[in-house]
Amino acid sequence: MTKNSNLGVKMMAEFVGVFLFVFVGAGSVIAAQAAFSGSAALVAIAFANGLGLALAISLALNTSGGHINPAVTIGAWVTKKIGTLDAAGYIVAQVLGAILAGVFLVALYPSAAGMAVHYGAPSLASGTSVLQGIVLEGIMTFFLVTIVFATVIDNRFPKMGGLFVGLVVVADVFAGGPLTGAAMNPARAIGPALASGFLTNWYVYWIGPVIGGVLAAWVYNYMFLRKKNPRDDKRK
Repeated sequence: MTKNSNLGVKMMAEFVGVFLFVFVGAGSVIAAQAAFSGSAALVAIAFANGLGLALAISLALNTSGGHINPAVTIGAWVTKKIGTLDAAGYIVAQVLGAILAGVFLVALYPSAAGMAVHYGAPSLASGTSVLQGIVLEGIMTFFLVTIVFATVIDNRFPKMGGLFVGLVVVADVFAGGPLTGAAMNPARAIGPALASGFLTNWYVYWIGPVIGGVLAAWVYNYMFLRKKNPRDDKRK
């Protein structure tokens, strides 16, 4: 899956990639609420998050595989696409990269603008229950991780960086952004949350994405990838 065997180098790629994604994604939430309103803000946030993730995956793809998301890493781990030590290292690097991005956002943006949206930390809309939030985040992450497996992990697909993963993020933000913030990524959620001190319902953004990511990995690996390319088992 990856060409570099040095875990430290792969962790650095994940760290930098997640820093890029969270800084752009969470930063766009702060900037959009100050510059736009209503649907225009949602459009700006959706495309900024999609573009940020596409760039982050492209940055890390040839070094670490471009996970940029603990839900992707856990999905890859349960389907044996990555070892336990690498998976643990990736998740640590992803969370630390997200926290550092959150710290920079808190330091650089005016407090009034940043705290209005908790420096980009996702939150449940009024009327959205914790269970609804978990289910929504799980479904959106299922789509995201499925596209990661189809276009990044599956070597039958021509490599195009993170383009299609970014596009599914845009679609998911349109669908679920107003209800949950559409994090689809535990690191993307916890970094700004810790930096801003806004930890309300933080567990929603771990439980939903991890369940959705694992289900997507299992479905793609055991129903599509292995069925259509049985020689993969011989190469492991």
